[in-house]
Amino acid sequence: MNASASNPASRPGYRGVVLAMLLLVYTFNFLDRQILGILAKPIMEDLHLTKTEFGAIGGLAFAILYSVLGVPLAYLADRTSRSGVIAGALAVWSAFTGLCGIATGYWQLFLFRLGVGVGEAGGVAPSYAVISDYFPPERRARALAIYSLGIPIGLALGTLLGAYIAALVNWRAAFITMGAIGLVIAPIFRWVVRDVPRAPAGQGAAAGAPVSAVFGILAGKPAFWLLAFGASCSSLCGYGLALWTPLVLMGNFGFDLVATGQFMASLLLIGGTAGVFAGGWFADRLGKGDRAWYAWLPAIAWLLTAPLFAVGFLTSNPWIAWPLLLIPNGLNILWLGPVTTAVQHLVPQHMRATASGSFLLINNLIGMGLGPLLMGFLSEELKASYGADALRYGAVFCLGFYVLAGILALLAARHVRKGWVD
Repeated sequence: MNASASNPASRPGYRGVVLAMLLLVYTFNFLDRQILGILAKPIMEDLHLTKTEFGAIGGLAFAILYSVLGVPLAYLADRTSRSGVIAGALAVWSAFTGLCGIATGYWQLFLFRLGVGVGEAGGVAPSYAVISDYFPPERRARALAIYSLGIPIGLALGTLLGAYIAALVNWRAAFITMGAIGLVIAPIFRWVVRDVPRAPAGQGAAAGAPVSAVFGILAGKPAFWLLAFGASCSSLCGYGLALWTPLVLMGNFGFDLVATGQFMASLLLIGGTAGVFAGGWFADRLGKGDRAWYAWLPAIAWLLTAPLFAVGFLTSNPWIAWPLLLIPNGLNILWLGPVTTAVQHLVPQHMRATASGSFLLINNLIGMGLGPLLMGFLSEELKASYGADALRYGAVFCLGFYVLAGILALLAARHVRKGWVD
């Protein structure tokens, strides 16, 4: 049997197919998340929700099981089929996304979003590991950055498609449509993407080490904790802004649903795509000379993001706001390629999915769980002082977490050098 038949990773053309399929699934991952944000106004009006309740649905409901189940599902992927776990996860979260379209009250929608989180918990960490299986170290940050393009593409499509479908039909049709498409893609992904052979359990680098062994390695590496908590602070702002920015734009500029979708989708697609790709490209180029660049790059980006977002949100002219918001929409996710690559290289190859799951547990529980809820809560607390601008100032106050993220990443740089595993 030739090498390409026994090891699909040896076929460069097929690597591109695998990466394209992973990107497609990841796009739906974020499309199904972002669709809630653009539909905030009609959902809150229809179901009579407060901003705190909607913040809990957009963040806490999704993050609880998404974060907790990420590690065991990543461990399952390391022990069994990584592509099988990803395909199953896509089917589950798509089904629950569709169910969100029939929710009739707060608790029903909360439970359906829990279900979306259960499904999406099995998608990301195994995908990181599949990319590490297929791409050599010197190309890995770029491959992870291309995969991470699913974030801006998914956010932009979720914003745009959600707005148009809701305007043409209603917000329920948007959820049902997106869920149905994901269910169609799941079996196609399973058929196309093949797992790279790994050593059988009990022979050297086993196909999936015990979770305790992975935790033991990560616990002793300061780089892991500093990067994980730095990314968590960034995600707290990022997920909060993803959910609440549509309402901020409507309040600031008087946009309707479609105009908001067009404005925000252009920012997310152009800025986000450029930021993700730049992060992977610069990390691969600069990281060859010094591994510390995998932390320095996100640190610089996060420290620039906070003031740029603040100025953009505080302006009252949409033509001025657009270029001001475009740059931080790229900088705030530039970290994805560098940081996820660094986390992959803190452990041996057979532990990577579980290590990614551990990183995502911290990142998502803090970032996704608290960000949307905190911004919604702050907007209600600030209403007495700021009136209709309370949500805008709640978002601005939260931008301080980007500064904290930058400081933690700067501290992580020298530890990345010491903890790196090829």
